[in-house]
Amino acid sequence: MQAIIYYIRQLQRLSGVKLYLNLIGMVVSGLLESSAILLLVPMLGMAGIQLGGSAAGYNLPMLGFISELPQTAALLLVLGAYVFIVLCQNLISRSVAVRNVDIQQSYSRQLRYEVYSALLRAEWSFFLKKRTSDLINVMTTEMARVLAGISCFLQFLTSLLFTLVQIGFAFWLSPRMTLSVLVCAVLLSLFSRRFIRKAKKLGSRTSLLGQQYLAGITDQLNGIKDIKSNNLEHSRLSWMHDFTAEVKSEQLDYTRLRSNSQLLYKMSSTLLIAAFIFVSFRFLHAEGPYLLLVILVFARLWPTFATLQSLMEQLASVLPSFKQLQLLQEECLQAAEHGPQGPLEPVAAVAPMTLKHGLVARSVDFRYSPSEPEYSLRGVNVAIPARRMTAIVGRSGAGKSTLVDLLMGLMQPESGEILADGQPITGERLLSYRRSIGYVAQDPFLYNATIRDNLTMIKPDASEEELWEALEFASSAEFVRKLPEGLDTLLGDRGVRLSGGERQRLVLARAIIRKPSILVLDEATSALDTENEKRIQEALERLKASVTVIVIAHRLSTIRGADQILVIDQGRVIQQGIYSGLASEKGGMFSRLLSSQEEAM
Repeated sequence: MQAIIYYIRQLQRLSGVKLYLNLIGMVVSGLLESSAILLLVPMLGMAGIQLGGSAAGYNLPMLGFISELPQTAALLLVLGAYVFIVLCQNLISRSVAVRNVDIQQSYSRQLRYEVYSALLRAEWSFFLKKRTSDLINVMTTEMARVLAGISCFLQFLTSLLFTLVQIGFAFWLSPRMTLSVLVCAVLLSLFSRRFIRKAKKLGSRTSLLGQQYLAGITDQLNGIKDIKSNNLEHSRLSWMHDFTAEVKSEQLDYTRLRSNSQLLYKMSSTLLIAAFIFVSFRFLHAEGPYLLLVILVFARLWPTFATLQSLMEQLASVLPSFKQLQLLQEECLQAAEHGPQGPLEPVAAVAPMTLKHGLVARSVDFRYSPSEPEYSLRGVNVAIPARRMTAIVGRSGAGKSTLVDLLMGLMQPESGEILADGQPITGERLLSYRRSIGYVAQDPFLYNATIRDNLTMIKPDASEEELWEALEFASSAEFVRKLPEGLDTLLGDRGVRLSGGERQRLVLARAIIRKPSILVLDEATSALDTENEKRIQEALERLKASVTVIVIAHRLSTIRGADQILVIDQGRVIQQGIYSGLASEKGGMFSRLLSSQEEAM
């Protein structure tokens, strides 16, 4: 319950006085509802309407004047009071319901924003350790279950207040009868604890199944081309067949649990009513009004106990979702990128810095986890001059991408430091530094939006001329003009409607549209044909005069014009120089890589 209390406190802080007004409204509503039903019989008796026996014992002192009125007037007064009370109760109930939705939706919006904000603040290494589908599952399915749980808690609170008010009325009318009902309810609740424990276990099972489903579907849809190409449809359908059978079993178990719980309460209610009526009539010689009162007390109190039990089972079933969401927020907080005063705010208004002198990696050591015995980078010392092109090469797994991630400020070294113009890229300088970088990944990613949207999300105020200028630079303008809707062409999921080369060129155009101070290219020309690759290389040569270009290169022929080449192997920089000098070093790593590529051609 600790996780639930954590979020309820957040709800209380956000809602403030609204929540307390609703609680008061619930009490008043319960008071009016109980008075309308439980006082109707005594008031009718005082009005002279005998319900199968004497009305003795039901004279309420404050309403004694009713018995002095003519019977018709008294009856009209009683019925009018009953209608008025019911009307007030329903108006208050309506106001409470509307305010409840306002409170819940306001909190839902705030909670979603806080969790997503915490995710965005987390450092890059946090996402390297997490499965994307698991994060999506928490942000969607588990978040929805948490919000449903909060709604359930408010319903539980409402039912509890109603129950307390009704117990008060019942005690006023018949203390012995109410006490008997309460004793039976307590005994039954002790017996029903096993239902709550089972509901909690089923809730954990539900969360696990949801996580497995989203992970499986995400992987399979991302790999749909592989599935179609290798005729894997049958095995994937078998997976779905087995999974849905497990979901069916889980849902049936939960339905059986709730049905058994409700059956227990309904049958116990029926048996207790029958027993009380029999004892009252056979041994206590109770008359009609008293028997009617017995039925009213049971009819009002016992269903509320059943409702409370059902709501407690629902809360127990969603408790694992509360724990998962709280755990995610705690992990994001621990992995947050911190400035000098706390977590960095991703404020778009932060001005990008301009790199004037260069970047320096000084005695940098890095590993992705302190428990890993091997370092991804070890003792790296490099200087990258501003407004020059630096290429980073090496075998697969040598540490090229890790070094670039550190240079981009996506991660911080375990020891050593990364300096931009002589100052560490940490704290309050980190966001400004990041906004000065344009990045093109080897696997180009485009959003499922139009070409215009994909470009303007980097620079919202870009003019039409700036858009076409960026497209021209990336050799994309020609094919964009040929598209039926030009800049307003919808690209599909991850840009699936374009070829690999076209996607890569659009991502390059997006990277340079805001004229970054640093341009990082992770083999950005690998999917281009020879002609377009040459045009991009020429454009980069022109760009070097104003932009610091860092290139991760696999195809060594593309970095002949680089001002500096860094050769990495096993996390260390083992060679450094220009293309011709490194190529002439016989037996060196660069020379061996170059020879391997020439032989492959």
